[in-house]
Amino acid sequence: MKIINENEFNEVTKSGVVLVDFFASWCGPCRMMAVILEDIAKEVDGTAQIYKVDVDESESLARKFGIMSIPTLLLFKNGQLVEKHVGVWQKEDCIKAIKNI
Repeated sequence: MKIINENEFNEVTKSGVVLVDFFASWCGPCRMMAVILEDIAKEVDGTAQIYKVDVDESESLARKFGIMSIPTLLLFKNGQLVEKHVGVWQKEDCIKAIKNI
């Protein structure tokens, strides 16, 4: 999964289904979520794109979306935020959300 910065964010989220994981390298639950996202990426390949945003590197982007706790996952469809999940998102629930868009 690619880590994107603020400059890339608008471009990658403007079309299709995109899941963005706001994380930090020092965050234990974020590391757990990363493993889950690896599995999810294999299952939704071709249906959705998954990207990561490091909150320490992209503070203004985290502020823009009101990220107060990490991991926080944002699900976009064609540039519009459709779901926000705070904390570790279980694989089955995340895949269901992606497929139901």
